[in-house]
Amino acid sequence: QVQLVESGGGLVQAGGSLRLSCVASGSTLSINAMGWYRQSPGKQRELVASISNDDSTLYADSVKGRFTISRDNANAKNTMYLQMNNLKPGDTAIYYCNADDIRYGEYWGQGTQVTVSS
Repeated sequence: QVQLVESGGGLVQAGGSLRLSCVASGSTLSINAMGWYRQSPGKQRELVASISNDDSTLYADSVKGRFTISRDNANAKNTMYLQMNNLKPGDTAIYYCNADDIRYGEYWGQGTQVTVSS
């Protein structure tokens, strides 16, 4: 089992920045990729960014150039970050941490709210 705990959400004005963190604990050795998803009211959950064990990254078009995903290499890659700059009201959503385990499937965190005011 893997447990994921997010932190760092909050309220920020448009143009501001936030940094989300996700700490993975438990049986993390078989995690091969992690990512951030978001969901706003009335919309489906969507991929924001992902990062693999080889540090290759993938971003949604809507966040390219504004968001940066990273992992903490000094901590067995068990902590993941999402640096969000130049935030827009359209970025308002609940942000979820996701871990893809090659043996047991996907794990999800409880989510952290990000609200961007205009």
